[in-house]
Amino acid sequence: MTTLKNHEQREERLKLFLVRVSLGFLALLSGLPNCLAGDKMPMADLEWPPAINGWTWDKEDRIFDRETLYNHIDGAAEVYLSYNFQKALVRRYTKPGHPDIVAEIYRMGSSFDAFGIFSLEQQDPEAGIGQGSEFGGSLLRFWKGNTFVAILGEGEGKDLEAALLELGRKLAEGIKKTGALPEALKFLPDNLPGFNSRDKLCFLRSHILLNRCYFLSHSNILHLGKETEAVFARYSQGPDKIRLIIIHYPSEAGAEAAFKSFAFAFMPEAWSDHLIRLEDQTWAKAERYRDFIVLVFGSNQAGQAEEISKTILNRIKEKRS
Repeated sequence: MTTLKNHEQREERLKLFLVRVSLGFLALLSGLPNCLAGDKMPMADLEWPPAINGWTWDKEDRIFDRETLYNHIDGAAEVYLSYNFQKALVRRYTKPGHPDIVAEIYRMGSSFDAFGIFSLEQQDPEAGIGQGSEFGGSLLRFWKGNTFVAILGEGEGKDLEAALLELGRKLAEGIKKTGALPEALKFLPDNLPGFNSRDKLCFLRSHILLNRCYFLSHSNILHLGKETEAVFARYSQGPDKIRLIIIHYPSEAGAEAAFKSFAFAFMPEAWSDHLIRLEDQTWAKAERYRDFIVLVFGSNQAGQAEEISKTILNRIKEKRS
């Protein structure tokens, strides 16, 4: 039985998906050009099941590309474009007397980008699909290779949930290529002394999205862009939170320019050691090694911030020496 509380939680979950991150299946369905089944198929390398657990495809494809993105999505286009979005394909599955299922497939520029758009709002339990997934509130999200997939059930129920998961498994099987994770992830510690394991992990290329994880500046003081690779990680223990940012730049010159920009804007009084006490009385530390920048925020002690940054730098140096 669906309670009011469950309904409200589901509505809030859908709002987060549709408004904050996703292109939104409502916008896609309302305005995108349609492709009938007999037309030339987009993303022809994918293997779509025509039916799943009694739900059948409605024989229409809804297509979205970079050129039409701004015409259909208010406020969310920049999110996907920052992850090198290429094309979206949406299909609807129907079953008489049951809620519809809407499956959305997004082709991104690389596996890094597919992982990134998935990681940005990850919050539900792992579903064991693709290279990373989550399932909750009638919403399945996963990534594999350079593809990000979101499958939404327009209702609730065990039959619907089973169909969502089965469709996800079939689509994941049809995506033949897997992809690598961003290199910077290798340098993050799994846990920190005195803290629980990581409770948030994101890959991003935009300073706007970084500010959603941890606000630094309205300006792009770290020179983030489509060629940069940034990972953000948060470690929590009660009210204490340490946040780590590792950024990989296309060149050492680019990293040096970004480091100078950050130091001048964020810690001008700590130009020599790049260690500063913030207004909340926690410590921040910044370091650069070749084409990498390492940032530590939220340490209760200066020595802790320095030790964490040193550990990460040593990991980078071991791989780059």
